[in-house]
Amino acid sequence: MSDSVFGDLDNLLDKVDSKFSLVNVVTKRAKQLNNGAPALTDRVNPNKPVSTAFNEVAVGKIHYHRTREGIK
Repeated sequence: MSDSVFGDLDNLLDKVDSKFSLVNVVTKRAKQLNNGAPALTDRVNPNKPVSTAFNEVAVGKIHYHRTREGIK
């Protein structure tokens, strides 16, 4: 296992239902961090909001819930 900020991909995919969902969740959270939202973990790099968002997902601070199934 690497010593990256957000851990391995398999651990992250356990928190969401797909890679696409993971990218969407992290993107939205990184935008919130850029706009001044406080970080939810101790491992914060203010210059890397995407890494901080990945870390928040990895430790379970960001919860994901699909609200709609499929496109109608």
